[in-house]
Amino acid sequence: MERPTATGHGQRVSDRVVDRILARIASGEWAPGQRLPGERALAEEMGVSRVSVRAALQGLKTQGFLDAVQGGGTRVISSTATMDPGLVELVRVNPEALHDLIELRAILEVWAVRRAACQAGPGHLDELAEIMRASQDDVCEGKHKTENDIRFHLAVAKASGSGIYLHIMGVFRGILEQMLDYHRYELFPTAQDDLTICTQHQAIFDGIRARNPEAAARAMEAHLGWVIAEYREGQARRGGDS
Repeated sequence: MERPTATGHGQRVSDRVVDRILARIASGEWAPGQRLPGERALAEEMGVSRVSVRAALQGLKTQGFLDAVQGGGTRVISSTATMDPGLVELVRVNPEALHDLIELRAILEVWAVRRAACQAGPGHLDELAEIMRASQDDVCEGKHKTENDIRFHLAVAKASGSGIYLHIMGVFRGILEQMLDYHRYELFPTAQDDLTICTQHQAIFDGIRARNPEAAARAMEAHLGWVIAEYREGQARRGGDS
């Protein structure tokens, strides 16, 4: 049986494969939940044996970067696998924790949208444009509103080109769904709210498409600042009712 061999610098071939896979995850090329090419394809692309690829994949599974796909194959670890149960429990027992999370999102997403305005490729812009069309259609037809909200913010994350940020968003995704359900059906339930959010998202997209990081950042700050203000007003009303 072939074994992963060492390079002239003492590093095993499988370790080099690990480094190359991690680099592609870190760059955002392979996003959370995305399926990797098969062992044979990876081996051919990297010019190494399938044994070395298999050893690298197994090591990355053990470290928690990858998991197995039912029926065969490997994917970048998904949000459901990385979700911190402590975070879920904190939000479950204390819904006010969502306010803290939206403030953290405001910091992270402003950073990400600046990156997106500089890094977004044609495919990212096409995806954002499609999401905006779907969002507007769904709002007009009164359909479920959370899905396209999540898609929009994750598409901005992908456009940022940061694998680290994508993984942070992957960890947050389950909570993000809960947060946006609360936004769209309790905090901002009206048709006017729907139009406001679509307009805010469009301004963010326009900044990205124009390659204007400051305009994109201002639009994201305005959007999430509006959400934070609504949270505070809601907390004040609940405090006055107690």
